[in-house]
Amino acid sequence: MKKSAILLSILLSAGLVSKSYSQKTLTKIWETDTLISTPESVVFDTKSKALYVACINGAPTATNEKSFISKLDLNGKITQLKVTENLHAVKGLDVLDGKIYVAEIFKLVEIDAKTGKVLQKYEVPNATFLNGVSVDKKNKIVYFTDMRSNRLWKLEKGQLVKVAEGAPLKTPNGVFFENDKLIIGNGDGKILALDLKTQQYATIAEGMGGLDGILSDGQKGYFATEWRGKIWHINPEGKTQLLLDTVDAKMNTADIEYIPSQKTLLVPTFWKNKVIAYKVN
Repeated sequence: MKKSAILLSILLSAGLVSKSYSQKTLTKIWETDTLISTPESVVFDTKSKALYVACINGAPTATNEKSFISKLDLNGKITQLKVTENLHAVKGLDVLDGKIYVAEIFKLVEIDAKTGKVLQKYEVPNATFLNGVSVDKKNKIVYFTDMRSNRLWKLEKGQLVKVAEGAPLKTPNGVFFENDKLIIGNGDGKILALDLKTQQYATIAEGMGGLDGILSDGQKGYFATEWRGKIWHINPEGKTQLLLDTVDAKMNTADIEYIPSQKTLLVPTFWKNKVIAYKVN
């Protein structure tokens, strides 16, 4: 190895110079029919190879009892418009062992993915606005946020347990479980990492607007959205890149999903009533 290469390797290891990360771009590949009414969140079920969408179907408030879950294929075709219906203003959702877990305003709902039957509703103590949901598949735990109460919760072995509360949480919306940490999209534009073993927080990135969805890019970085209409990429060093800005077009970007094997980012557009898929280049 040349001396210059050895020196660069030493400097990189010491953190004295930064690695060069390529900029990413989005190319639209499909969009759904607008029967997907007020979509807030989308998740890919790796077992069934299906997409599930939480459709608020109206106002995102507790009085709305017309929400439903839709099922799509990977080309955006609606295969079942209403897997489950008559839910209350649903927000984030995820899938664990054949069950869909979705947040209503005050309850976490457990649904059989095959039949659409509601198996259980877990009423969260003093809940004000439940939102993002993410699962730890190995340990069979469901994590979720109570945005307006600045709390993080988990469902483990049928029991609700408060994980964290208060600062630096500030209207936490999206949440993503990764390697014994919770990655959190904060309302102050920061992405936080909560170490579940030490209960210590770290700031991964900041300087964005109020965040909604947050998830891994499969390369030690993240994708994040602002509900008002912005999609960001955050590289492993915490540097942000604005990938999409649809604020002026009044197209929201809610709780996203990313499929690394297909390099496909799925975006619920809320009031535009459709899910849009983008290829990440």
